[in-house]
Amino acid sequence: MGELRFVRLGLGAEAVEYQEAWDEQRRVHAARFADEVPDTVLLLEHPPVYTAGRRTQDNERPLDGTPVIDVDRGGKITWHGPGQLVGYPIQRLPRPVDVVAHVRRLEEALIRVCAEFGVGTSRVEGRSGVWILGDPVEQRPSIGGLSLDFDPRLHDEEFDPRMNGPEYAPSNAGQRREDRKIAAIGIRVAKGVTMHGFALNVNPDNRWFDRIIPCGIRDAGVASLAAELGRDVTIAEVLPVVERHLKDVLEHADLKPREIEKRDTEVTSATVTPAGVATGAGA
Repeated sequence: MGELRFVRLGLGAEAVEYQEAWDEQRRVHAARFADEVPDTVLLLEHPPVYTAGRRTQDNERPLDGTPVIDVDRGGKITWHGPGQLVGYPIQRLPRPVDVVAHVRRLEEALIRVCAEFGVGTSRVEGRSGVWILGDPVEQRPSIGGLSLDFDPRLHDEEFDPRMNGPEYAPSNAGQRREDRKIAAIGIRVAKGVTMHGFALNVNPDNRWFDRIIPCGIRDAGVASLAAELGRDVTIAEVLPVVERHLKDVLEHADLKPREIEKRDTEVTSATVTPAGVATGAGA
């Protein structure tokens, strides 16, 4: 692919309201589809906001009725706010679009970013995004004085961690030494061009996540670079590293159309609708 353009849309005191950024995404998306601009990554922070992807269930939203913006990306509900670096890659992909490959490239770039800061991360099968893997279950501390064999999150489908004390809070997953997500990814592809993207937790107040079921996942939590390293990490420190790794991964990607299996001349895989497709878990 060609050269990648980065636009620092607004950071810190100039954080961009979500709706304003969404409008800008659509503007750049239309320009990219028309070949008026190159592939572009918008980088920014948002003021505190909850956004819900298409698969979000009502019982995953804030219990107190806090407003949530419903968006057209894949995935479920998440939070954006100060201390979190958000990136919206707007990139043309070959058709048939390979959405999963695009998500994997974003994950790879962010895994490299975390590694450069000394934080080991991984993918988790069936869960998009970038994860810090927890200790083996038998080595984790007990929750609320209970053996992990009786952890209600594992046996009660209606268990709600928000109503059962801070020991179950997503922001405390590191203390429980559980799997925890440090970067969420949720995208949409329309007319062969990507929208939405990733959110990397640099040094946010992760307690914002305690008011929702982040990405609809009840048995894991959230992390940040600052919390994992035990020191302050700033957006300014992380920003050039993110740009460098995104540039390396996306510019050097060998973009290929998704392979379509054919059986007796019939297309058996899913097709991309004109309205686009959405995937991912919560960016």
